[in-house]
Amino acid sequence: MRPRHGERGSTLAETAIVMGVLLALTLGIMDFGRALYTYSFVANAAREGARWAIVRGSQCTLLDHCPAQPGSSDIQPYVQSLSEGATTASNITASLSFPSGSNAPGSVAEVTVTYPFAFVAPFLSKLGFKMQSTSEMVISN
Repeated sequence: MRPRHGERGSTLAETAIVMGVLLALTLGIMDFGRALYTYSFVANAAREGARWAIVRGSQCTLLDHCPAQPGSSDIQPYVQSLSEGATTASNITASLSFPSGSNAPGSVAEVTVTYPFAFVAPFLSKLGFKMQSTSEMVISN
């Protein structure tokens, strides 16, 4: 069958539309996977930071270096050292607090980790958001 004279070139327009939709779908799937990975990383970093805080929390005295003090900035380099893969270490922020006000045994250590996520897809590149996770653990000894 020969194409009609008025339909010449219509496949090019149809291909462009379908390829645009497929490209957008592919980039969306990739960004969703990256977002899922980043959220998993942030949650794990918060858990690891809380563990770091409870291990060092009750053993601190005023005479030695005490990394797990309320408002301490020593947890930031530790959480940043956990970065690998698709996360940038310098963009990770971590904060440590003790809701009870002390780092004595039985107190709770709370670590909050935040990471800014940016999409790769060009139609979503302006939409960035911060992923945040908080983890609490009890200082046992």
